[in-house]
Amino acid sequence: MQGGSNTPVRGLGFAFLAFALFATHDAIIKALGQSYSVFQILFFAMLFAFIPMTVLVLADRSTGNFRPHHPWLILARSATTLVSMSCAFYAFATLPLAQVYALLFATPLLITVLSVPLLGETVRAQRWAAVVVGLIGVIIVLRPGASALTGGHFAALGSALSSSFAAIIIRKIGAEERSAVMILYPMLATIIAMGALLPWVYTPVELPALGMMAAVGALSVTAQLGTITAYRFAPAAVIAPMQYSQILWATGFGIVFFAEQPDSMVALGASIVIASGIFIVWRESRANVSERSPVLKTPNPRFDAGPSPRPKFWRRKSKA
Repeated sequence: MQGGSNTPVRGLGFAFLAFALFATHDAIIKALGQSYSVFQILFFAMLFAFIPMTVLVLADRSTGNFRPHHPWLILARSATTLVSMSCAFYAFATLPLAQVYALLFATPLLITVLSVPLLGETVRAQRWAAVVVGLIGVIIVLRPGASALTGGHFAALGSALSSSFAAIIIRKIGAEERSAVMILYPMLATIIAMGALLPWVYTPVELPALGMMAAVGALSVTAQLGTITAYRFAPAAVIAPMQYSQILWATGFGIVFFAEQPDSMVALGASIVIASGIFIVWRESRANVSERSPVLKTPNPRFDAGPSPRPKFWRRKSKA
């Protein structure tokens, strides 16, 4: 860490703000989902996000060309990102916000599982135990047999699984692919795919709703920049657990705006999933525990188009 101003406290501040913006982004998606198809929301949100993101990426003079070194893996990442975002948008539109987060927080557990066959990561007993405990937390949230499982529940789990595959791909090719390639290709794929579906799902958009869709795109970009800044000021092991603060915002937004009542079983299951995820991050941060640190080095497994790799102009270090 360079310079006295790069303090963990400042990093935590940026992280807390960024994840609050992500939660606000998700609450707006839920509000829009009452009147518009998730495909339509996703199309306009990514269209509005694409403009500022492209400007930021193109401002990096080290980018070079946009030809991928691993075209098939970039295609796979684009597809998994598209599925992850679509499923998450649908889950937010149909389930209580806190419940969606409790299920999405299974992503680090799934990354740990997938890292064994796909990255050759060695996962020992303690991390496997954390995965098992975390999955028990997911079962508590779902309560199969006690309450009806809906498409929203399966969509949330599908988003977590797809996001895990996208994160694994980042860890596999992140050192060889330019950040611009991994940022812009999934965004373009999403815009094209959602645009192709638009004629079948389109509903005329009133100006306030269009403004809300633009806000989703703007919040996505702003929140991602906030997390990038947070990682400049503090270690990943400090910042990564802050993503779980989103469930506090989600609970508050749910109560105030959507008349959602806190559910004790969701709270219990979410607490178990969060504790397991934090333990996995802590274990990976220890020396000689993990060679690739698949969770720690993709610490913000969001379903938005922006990936963990940071363009060089966002990673400038302060002078000592």
